[in-house]
Amino acid sequence: MMYLDLHVIQNVPPCDMNRDDTGTPKTAIYGGYQRSRVSSQAWKRAMREMFPDLVDASQLGVRTKHAVALIEDEILRQRPDLSEAAGDLASDVLKVTGVQVEASRRAGSEKGTPVSQYLIFIARTEVEKLARIAIDAHDAGENLAKPSKEIKKAVSSAFHGTQALDIALFGRMLADAPDLNTDASAQVAHAISVNKVSQEYDYFTAVDDCAAEDNAGAAMLDTIGFNSSTLYRYATVCLPSLEEQLGDVGAAAQGVRAFLKAFVESMPTGKQNTFANRTLPSTVLVVLRDDQPINGVSAFESPVSPKEGVSISHQAEDRLATKLLQISETYGNDPVKVWWTAVDGGTDSLKQVGEQVTFPKMLDEVSASVLDALSKGEE
Repeated sequence: MMYLDLHVIQNVPPCDMNRDDTGTPKTAIYGGYQRSRVSSQAWKRAMREMFPDLVDASQLGVRTKHAVALIEDEILRQRPDLSEAAGDLASDVLKVTGVQVEASRRAGSEKGTPVSQYLIFIARTEVEKLARIAIDAHDAGENLAKPSKEIKKAVSSAFHGTQALDIALFGRMLADAPDLNTDASAQVAHAISVNKVSQEYDYFTAVDDCAAEDNAGAAMLDTIGFNSSTLYRYATVCLPSLEEQLGDVGAAAQGVRAFLKAFVESMPTGKQNTFANRTLPSTVLVVLRDDQPINGVSAFESPVSPKEGVSISHQAEDRLATKLLQISETYGNDPVKVWWTAVDGGTDSLKQVGEQVTFPKMLDEVSASVLDALSKGEE
């Protein structure tokens, strides 16, 4: 098996980009200390929003309750003459998958429209295939509400074979239709801070611009939680699994390139307008392995503490590189290839790990190495 491990050190200023149910930044206890935390779900969402800038939209999916509306729109695109039947056809063909459809209870224009009971991850190509199946069934006079074995087989086939990139990477789980489930080729860890943190709270007021001159009080007052930290972020991609789901070595290499760029450059947007906390990583380390993925978080079991004249980010990249070298020496599992880039030029330990490159060159070399490794695996 071949794996690509992604390690990132990223400093973020005061922010609240991923909140819990109280509106406070998420945290975790690690090594006995409170750490800032950003959930993998939040960062994968940010990555998925960036994917359309990196790959053609036809290669992607959408996570939605409104699959019926998507299929209906596609039916009308292919056959405008089916305007009266399109809604029922779309609803019925989706039900064939086993997904339950109900009337939306949300207020506004959505109220009463047919939606799935839960979010489903569906590829744009799958929407097109389901629309085609519905049209053909209509033309043949078949009742989708009581589908034949042939229709059931066709619907199931629409979800198998080549997958959308984001579905191949992040997987799909349909509780009512387990046959359509897809295993994720990528795993994304919850980001945690390398340093211990304490939650802070900003007390703020808002003044009414049109208030009377004799009214000196605030029109609003509230508090918002925040913290600042240096995050360690980790993800891994199982390359043969990605190739199998995308059906092509070249597509897998391009998919890895998009995954790497999105993982490094994306950021969850929670409270972005309030804190303007958008940053880029100070260090990116990518490891190609032929044994197993290795998360380097143990480098930060003991939290990094501030030192005069030495940034936490600089200490963190040194610790990460040192830990990965120690793991290789202890277990004898030398990586196939390692690339790294660091804004500060890197530490001595980092320079022992692998090849220093710019991030654009890293994208080129990683995708080329993945293409070469997977091609050799097919020989």
